[in-house]
Amino acid sequence: MRAFYRILFALTVLVSTNFISKAEQPETLKIGAAAPDFNLLGVDGKKYSLKSFAASPVLAIVFTCNHCPTAQAYEERIKKLTADYKSKGLAMIAISSNDPKAIRLDELGYTDLSDTYEEMKIRAKDMAYNFPYLFDGDDQKTALAYGPVATPHIFVFDKARKLQYHGRIDDVEKPTVAPKNLDAKNAIEALLANKPVPVPSTKTFGCSMKWISKEDGVQKERAGWAKEPVTLETIDEAGLKELISNKSDKLRLINVWATWCGPCVTEFPDFMTMHHMYRGRDFEFVSVSADNPDKKEKALKFLQGKFASNKNYIFNVEDKYKLIEAIDPKWQGALPYTILVEPGGKIVYAQQGPIDPHKMKKIVVENKYVGRYY
Repeated sequence: MRAFYRILFALTVLVSTNFISKAEQPETLKIGAAAPDFNLLGVDGKKYSLKSFAASPVLAIVFTCNHCPTAQAYEERIKKLTADYKSKGLAMIAISSNDPKAIRLDELGYTDLSDTYEEMKIRAKDMAYNFPYLFDGDDQKTALAYGPVATPHIFVFDKARKLQYHGRIDDVEKPTVAPKNLDAKNAIEALLANKPVPVPSTKTFGCSMKWISKEDGVQKERAGWAKEPVTLETIDEAGLKELISNKSDKLRLINVWATWCGPCVTEFPDFMTMHHMYRGRDFEFVSVSADNPDKKEKALKFLQGKFASNKNYIFNVEDKYKLIEAIDPKWQGALPYTILVEPGGKIVYAQQGPIDPHKMKKIVVENKYVGRYY
């Protein structure tokens, strides 16, 4: 019996290894190949397959996602292709195949959303998608069948659902710059006119696919946080005013909190998420403890438990009214208190009480000092 289980275990490892290997480098569908079928859930709650689009002479499938800056840069262009050619016979669909559990926080520096199904629904609504947006991130079977190499990667099929074009949408990532080569548009127009596609395939540029095999990277990232030093420095009124003046070149998010403040403690992990998401950009998170100076060790212990490797301060006197005036004269004194300060000292956001984490991330990433694109 033991020998049987050893063989079974070996076979399980072999299958798992083969799946991971395939998932890391699936073969891209070749020109002329038939479109693999799928059965995927859309953000509208409906299931879609190839039959759902049988009436359309041309089918375009874009493998994309929420978080990738390149994918975000192409959203409006995908919407425009849909609007321009839907009435002429084009069916456009978008598929997100990324495994949400394989995405590190440091890969979310250009977004307010990751790639879960629920977050896909938010992005589709925010951007008013005019095409179905489907989720393949649970088992990635559709991506493994089509073989996208990056997000976005578009596949265009003729009426017989044979692949006639795959690659980039056009040759310029930045949406404010006019592209020279409109490869996807040219392919769609050619197929609608029953003509050969002028350029059947191109390379595509964007974020790598987040395959299931990359889930261990998330654990390694978390383990790395535990090794980063956490400090708590004392700060006075002048130091706080200097902090608010923000003479740096970074967007500065400041949270005033205390260990005895329930809402402060509850929401602090949200700030850590933002710290780990955006610290590689022109952004920094700073915490200011309103605990009494003699509670410094207690505050530091809390911060260490949250892997708060950002800048942390504790006010050097017990007079909380001096703290209030130094931070923001408009603040009425209730904790937590959060402000977002642009370089030069302009406060562009202020919130007394707990923040809305998604709203806060969206404000950060859409600020001119951060942004969604390269």
